Parts: sequence; C-alpha cells; structure tokens
Amino acid sequence: MNRARAALRPALGSLVATAVIGALAVCTAQPLLFPSLGPTAYLLFATPTHPAASPRNTVVGHVIGVLAGAAGLAAFNLWHTPPDLVHLTWGRAGAAVLALTLTCGGMAWSNRPHPPAGATTLIIALGVLHTPVQLAEILLGVVLLLVAATAINRLTGVPQPLWDPPRDEGPPGGLPRRRKRAPV
Repeated sequence: MNRARAALRPALGSLVATAVIGALAVCTAQPLLFPSLGPTAYLLFATPTHPAASPRNTVVGHVIGVLAGAAGLAAFNLWHTPPDLVHLTWGRAGAAVLALTLTCGGMAWSNRPHPPAGATTLIIALGVLHTPVQLAEILLGVVLLLVAATAINRLTGVPQPLWDPPRDEGPPGGLPRRRKRAPV
C-alpha cells in the first residue's frame, strides 16, 4: 500500500498542475503546455527536495535551454525555417547538437542541473517552438508549473524549497558544490 500511496501524490499533483496549464493553453491558444514540462512535473512532484527540482534550478535550467536553443537557431540561420522532424537536415541537426551542447555545458558550468531543460532546448532547436513569443511562452509555462507545484506541495505538507535547493543534498554523480575560498 505504501508504494501506491507514494505514487498517488505525484500523479495527482501532476494531474492538477498540467490540467490547469492545459486549460490556460486552450483558452489562450498559446503553447503553454509542451513536452519538457512532463519531466519537470515529475521532478517537482516526485522528488521536490532534489536539487534538480529546486525552483532555482528549474528556472535557470529552462532559461539556459531556451537561450541555447535560440543560439542554435541563430547559428544555423533557421529562425524562419519550418520544423520537419521526419526529414532532418544537416542544419537542423547542427542547431540541435549546438543547443544541447550549450545547455548541458551551461547547466554544468553554473551548477544548476535540471535535466528536462535538455528537452526544452531541442524543442526550440528543432523548430517546434521557435518564435520569440513562443520562447517567452515556454518560460511562462515553466513558471506556471513551478507556482502550481509549489502551491500543491506546500498545501499537501510536502517540503519544497522556495528557491535554492537544500544545502545538505547534492545531485548524485553531479558536480560538487562550489566552495567559497578562505580569505588570504
């Protein structure tokens, strides 16, 4: 019974949060609900105290993903090229490779891991969502999910940091936390 109970809370949290965002997306005809929100929702509801699920890492990771995706589009001059996931071109593949490289490197360099941001950057670099307005809407969708998850987690008594990840935890196999240098 414990396993079923443990699965129920993340499932119901994801249901409520994505239903609200989906309803907003339908009512506004804007792409507020997109694929990388799925793994983000899982992290926020199933592992809310994991560093990758912290609000800081969630926001920063997706911002890095959006910027890297935009850089891939710009580097390969694909801003106005429609997506075609069935017949991938060398340019589109190059944009995706560059974007994912920048996203992974940027999250590692900043020590702000949020793996779903890798999907966000590919959504952009592959041209699925690529206009400046759509890039802003991606970030709005992330913020909406984060607000909903924080509210749901806190209302149900689940601990979740308000911004920074807990200090006593680090990502398994991740980069060590930066240490402040002692004064010389």
